[in-house]
Amino acid sequence: MNNDVEEYLKEGIYGAKQTKPGERRRYLGTLRERIVLMLSKGQVMQQQGMDELVEEMKEHPEAELLMNGKISNRFRKKYAQLADQHHIHATSVLDQEKETDVGVLLVVDYAIEKETIEVDTTEKPPVEEEKEKGVKGFLKRLFRPL
Repeated sequence: MNNDVEEYLKEGIYGAKQTKPGERRRYLGTLRERIVLMLSKGQVMQQQGMDELVEEMKEHPEAELLMNGKISNRFRKKYAQLADQHHIHATSVLDQEKETDVGVLLVVDYAIEKETIEVDTTEKPPVEEEKEKGVKGFLKRLFRPL
């Protein structure tokens, strides 16, 4: 009985205990297990990952879009418009205590445990260029027909 009263008082003073507070700080208040797709701040500022985001919005119409409120509105605006077009609720998260590299999250309110949530927007060299590297590529360039 005494422990219950003590727990009740602590909760009243400090608020309810949160599970995985470090994870929640990084992922704009949500848990990793609920994330469908994540874009970094850099990707948001360069307007990358939009095609992938649209695909996931189509697959998860019940999802919500969380946007890092520390990113300028001019960068967030396009993502908010995408969410609006797909009838997905968008929220800017401003009350972050710690700096995070997360720019935008598409989340659901249940655990999905998706293995890969990040979008890879780095440019990959074409297959032909990849094959021509090394000795063969060097010889091919050296003995090009004139």
